[in-house]
Amino acid sequence: MLTPAQKTNSAALAFLAAGSIWLLVGTLYGLVSAIQLVAPEFFNNIAWLMFGRSRPVHVNTVIYGFVINMLIGCGLYYMPALLKCRLWSETMAWWSFVLWNLAVISGPVSFAYGYSQGREYAEYIWSADLAITGAVVLLAINSVMTILNRKENFLYVAVWYFVATFLWTGFSYPLGNVIWHPSTGAMTGLLDSIILWFYAHNLPGLVLTPLATGAAYYVIPRVARTPLYSHTLSVIGFWTLVAFYTHIGGHHIIQAPIPSWMRNIAVVHSMVMAVPVFTVLANLWLTMRGAGGRVLADPAGRFVVAGSIWYLITSIQGSAQSMPELQRVTHLNNWTIGHSHIAVLGFVGFIALGCMWHVLPLIVRRRIYAPRLINMQFGLLTTGLTGFFVVLTAAGLIEGHGWYNGETVYRTLAEMPTYMGLRAAFGMSIIAAAVVGLYNFCMTVWRGEPFTPEYVVEPEEDL
Repeated sequence: MLTPAQKTNSAALAFLAAGSIWLLVGTLYGLVSAIQLVAPEFFNNIAWLMFGRSRPVHVNTVIYGFVINMLIGCGLYYMPALLKCRLWSETMAWWSFVLWNLAVISGPVSFAYGYSQGREYAEYIWSADLAITGAVVLLAINSVMTILNRKENFLYVAVWYFVATFLWTGFSYPLGNVIWHPSTGAMTGLLDSIILWFYAHNLPGLVLTPLATGAAYYVIPRVARTPLYSHTLSVIGFWTLVAFYTHIGGHHIIQAPIPSWMRNIAVVHSMVMAVPVFTVLANLWLTMRGAGGRVLADPAGRFVVAGSIWYLITSIQGSAQSMPELQRVTHLNNWTIGHSHIAVLGFVGFIALGCMWHVLPLIVRRRIYAPRLINMQFGLLTTGLTGFFVVLTAAGLIEGHGWYNGETVYRTLAEMPTYMGLRAAFGMSIIAAAVVGLYNFCMTVWRGEPFTPEYVVEPEEDL
């Protein structure tokens, strides 16, 4: 009799469940942070709820807990399915799950007591860094060994992206988190900023983007019931991503005294990122040609298509704000907060949810408990995120133009309460979406109608 850790796709399901739970936890911490921007004394100086501690929990839990957990779970299902074999080691996948989520759990615990590396997107303490690095190594080994034992000769592009994520992360995460300095997790001086932003921008570039792109490449052709438009375009998108994205973290510090060549490369490559972005989007959208109605009628397909649109908006804005003239107005204010939200929740989060709703029935062999709740989640997320983006962009432009024209920070604060109140209100819509999604997930696993997929090649059929 198989143990839960040996059952096919059990680790994938665990990652998906964790992602659904962490989405709710992460957004609740986001609300705690948002409330303090409206009423700073609301929590009466409760230390573990203060903004400086709750915001890192929100950011890291959404990134590492929600989107990465969910996309890993999706990949652990679709990679063996595309390769027509079992995952090389279900037990190793479970160890990856345990290590990864121990690191995520450490965030709310350690940050609440003030233990942090104090570096944006690299706040986790040293023991959590070791856990994440260990999980990445195990996932890389498991993925490579699955490929080596495959029954399918052709390597579909979704597999490329999934496996490459862990190979790239195995290098960039220890470097960016300065893992060889356990006492501080940081270098000194300007060098630390350079290393940090090399990693912090490769977090969305070489972790979130390939995981989300691979998931989109899996879902769109299946929902459209058509082959991928161009394998050549998918290869171009893959290699130009790693060629251009790795150098653009410096555009976060172009106003710092970094070398001129580093500043120029960061700006130029930020603009050239149009190549992998538009290549991927053209490939996905052309795959839907003639089948757009079918894709948009599918709840999972609708999420992925929306994610691809957010990807376009995010990339255009990201490239534009790397230019020094625009950055003088947009840097270090709410504009960049709005940008990061549409990148993580809009682009990556929508695709993660879409892929999850697509593969969940295939993993548990049960139909979605309530498809209308997926539509409700989609509407709530779209409303909340769109409002968030508009409000924060407007607030950022007010702040940026004020500072650019000589106003001090405290004089612009008087104009922010209305925007911060709207931010918290739209955040409630996102929290509601997380609650609806988690309920639908649990009910699908426990009470969904049993069925046998008709058009899925399952690993068991070739063993």
